Amino acid sequence: MFTHLMLGSNDVQKSKAFYDAALGALGIDPGFDMGHRVFYRSPGGALGVGKPANGEPATFGNGGTTGFAAADMAAVDAFHAAGIANGGSDEGAPGHRPNAPGKAYGAYLRDPDGNKICAFCQMPD
Repeated sequence: MFTHLMLGSNDVQKSKAFYDAALGALGIDPGFDMGHRVFYRSPGGALGVGKPANGEPATFGNGGTTGFAAADMAAVDAFHAAGIANGGSDEGAPGHRPNAPGKAYGAYLRDPDGNKICAFCQMPD
């Protein structure tokens, strides 16, 4: 359904450090740095992080969350820890999410620009 997702940033290099660490914990290679934007690629699509094309300051969307697939609970934990260590803020510590489908295990972060992201996997039976 999606080819890519673009998140705004006011400090692309700070965002690159954050996403390289957080997404690296999920097995995604470091971002391709284009100066004003950074792109991350995976078989499931691409994520771009960069300055808005209209030249206005980047702002985050209230109510929006970008979710990333994790291989297992350890990857979710590593994603959360790496994000916190690289300028992100906690938006929901790793744990079972009983209101999500299946036996979901996830963690939430805010990136350095306030965008809400998460990583999820299914817990083993």
